[in-house]
Amino acid sequence: MLLQRIVFVFSIAALSACSTPPQKPATAVRGDYTYTKQYISWLIEHGMSSDDVTSLSIALVDDQQVVWAQGFGFADKQANVKATPDTLYHLGSIAKVFTATAAMQLAGQGTLDIDQPLHKYLPEFSIKSRFGDTQGITPRTIMDHHSGLPGNWVRGMSERHPQPFTDQVTAIRDEYVAWPPNTVFDYSNLGVSLLGAAIGEVDGECYAGYMNRHVLHPLGMVHSEFAARIPGKAYRKGEEVEAIPLRDLPSGGLISSANDMTHFMQMVFADGKYAGRQILPAESLREMFKVQNPDVPLDFDFKMGLGWMLSGVDVPRAGMVASHGGTTLNSHTMMAILPEHKLGVVVLSNSATAQSLVAEVTEETLKLALEAKRGITQPEKKIVEAKNVPLNEADIRAYSGYFETLIGLVKVDGSSGDLIAELMGWKFQLVKHEDGSFGVRLRLLGFIPVANSQMKEMRLSLHRIGGRDVLALDRDGQAMLIGEKLHPQPLPEYLNDYVGAYDIVNKHDGPLPENIRVVREGDLLVGEFTFAEKPGFLFRTSFLPVAQNELVMGGIGSGKGETVRIAKVGGEEHLYYSGFDLKKKPVSSER
Repeated sequence: MLLQRIVFVFSIAALSACSTPPQKPATAVRGDYTYTKQYISWLIEHGMSSDDVTSLSIALVDDQQVVWAQGFGFADKQANVKATPDTLYHLGSIAKVFTATAAMQLAGQGTLDIDQPLHKYLPEFSIKSRFGDTQGITPRTIMDHHSGLPGNWVRGMSERHPQPFTDQVTAIRDEYVAWPPNTVFDYSNLGVSLLGAAIGEVDGECYAGYMNRHVLHPLGMVHSEFAARIPGKAYRKGEEVEAIPLRDLPSGGLISSANDMTHFMQMVFADGKYAGRQILPAESLREMFKVQNPDVPLDFDFKMGLGWMLSGVDVPRAGMVASHGGTTLNSHTMMAILPEHKLGVVVLSNSATAQSLVAEVTEETLKLALEAKRGITQPEKKIVEAKNVPLNEADIRAYSGYFETLIGLVKVDGSSGDLIAELMGWKFQLVKHEDGSFGVRLRLLGFIPVANSQMKEMRLSLHRIGGRDVLALDRDGQAMLIGEKLHPQPLPEYLNDYVGAYDIVNKHDGPLPENIRVVREGDLLVGEFTFAEKPGFLFRTSFLPVAQNELVMGGIGSGKGETVRIAKVGGEEHLYYSGFDLKKKPVSSER
């Protein structure tokens, strides 16, 4: 999302002049949300127009009262069906909060100990490790994304006729964990899906059945379900696109509406009760909001609860902000709450281009609601123009080279005396500040330096942690891990045989990369991928050898450290990753 803002901020400089926001009243009546509704409605309509968003629904909750629920745009544009608070959406990863809620229900009943190894409750589960045993893979480390499990079992994850998500339990037996548990925050859809399978085992029925009987129905969420189907229509830049189902119900298969989601937030604000029934023990709820990773140095300031993220949504002076978003190919959603003030909002959209708008609407709604309820205003945001200082030789040495980041492989060149980073065809200049951190300027056409308010807030810095040179991004005084500097070692000569273009032998019936290549850049193997869904987007990632027939994805954190196996079969080079078999194309067939 940050990258999108940086790239597109230059295209429409005068967008804010298209309409005028409503006038804020000179005095506010405590508990009056009129201005909140007016301003956020303007923001939504303005953003939907500029970002080509077809549908958005929102609901705002104050403790046990739904103070606002409304739909904008069209749930089905062709049929002229308008969006409402009851429009059903695919909520994506918000499902993880519900799966964690179910696990904590079982924990409260004494039927699941969240600190016991996962295989105690899911006997068929096993996975390889280069770091010792896998006893540290527990429901707790899965819920706080510190289990070390790979991020996904990709093959079959999104296809038109998905197989049961429980097939992953046995499919991953020959795979490796990416990290030892509690090493780093490593977001894992696979982990939460395995936890869902364990919930089904403990219940004796199935995951979806448990969620219906013990979570959704008791909460009166009568229009909601966990299912692989995609409800309604999906849109990209205003045009209808195919809505492809998602296999992994526990990590991303929740179908719901803004109105139904208000029931869940009301339960949270009532210490686990809804309609007189204790859905979740109060002590279990408190544990979900407890910071689980205070002693993980590589997480910097990022805070994670159980299921809930406790960082990422910025509402100053609000205390804890707990949230979770959902992003799929064609939908974006967000649920965020202020537990201390019993305020919550859910924002749902069916459009691929809605990510930035959903995030902005979520934050702004909570800020205005907090002011309306408590009279707590937001601090004036001042962008202090940092003074730049000249680079020295140590800076050039430290920041030149390859960095594996959360948005792909970045090459930084210091040969000109400046630090120029290249990412997905764009060039950025790293500029040093007086405090030793680095800012970023986009270099349009490769040489015109441009900065904007987003970039001026960014601070990059290198840190030596656990023998790694890791890159942190600091915004508003909160630092988070975004990458690692690579120190490539000489590549074994046999890996040259694996350089080239690849075809997927065992394709699934869903989105796949258009082009797959392995290239060699000095002592680094680099995988390059393009996608039809993202024209002009080239994703690059490094492959580092760890054994004769095994590579790992470089870097540390989410999506890193995962294993790619290599082998020659009948004289042909193959790569094996996350269920896929990729065969090297003959040189004569490469374009």
